[in-house]
Amino acid sequence: MLLRYLLEPKAGKEKVVMKLKKLESSVSTGRKWFRLGNVLHAVQATQQSVHATDLVPRLCLTLANVNRVIYFICDTILWVRSVGLASGINKEKWRMWAARHYYYSLLLSLARDLYEISLQMEQAAHDRAKREKSLSQEPLGYSVADEETEWLQSFLLLLFRSLKKHPPLLLDTVKNFCDILNPLDQLGIYKSNPGIIGLGGLVSSIAGIIIVAYPQMKLKMH
Repeated sequence: MLLRYLLEPKAGKEKVVMKLKKLESSVSTGRKWFRLGNVLHAVQATQQSVHATDLVPRLCLTLANVNRVIYFICDTILWVRSVGLASGINKEKWRMWAARHYYYSLLLSLARDLYEISLQMEQAAHDRAKREKSLSQEPLGYSVADEETEWLQSFLLLLFRSLKKHPPLLLDTVKNFCDILNPLDQLGIYKSNPGIIGLGGLVSSIAGIIIVAYPQMKLKMH
């Protein structure tokens, strides 16, 4: 999508754009076959997430996986219609249902990511407070603006350190954020141009490849 978006406005590239559209359609059809198996994988993930020890991840992941199962079912029904096996299916209605449940799944996954980030930041702040306890003396003459600036800098530093120490959490957050751009656009919640959605898809694909190539980069459930 990103490459097609970049080439579309340029004169003389019509044939290339048409080939890219056909390739995109073929790849999309191929993905539909893989999603038949993904339904079972999502069901298994739901069963596993039920056993998470922490309440918030258990709730977020279970609901996210349930919505992912529904999304894959809707997507499979759309594929059945696209290959002509069932012509009476309302394409627009099922497409919106698929986008809605995909959005819910990603939103819940991001909620889990934010919860994990907050835990890591809390731990980092606690560790820093212990290290600096003997040296901490609050300087005099601080203005409100100084305090707000220091708070923001401290927050950003804690966020950076927390994500730096936990690459799987950073990778999962980036991937979910990039993935959610597409359903946000489809549902009209936040409209983006195809270039941004394509770039998000590219970044998400790279993150997914890294997770597959290096299993230790997958965010673990606890």
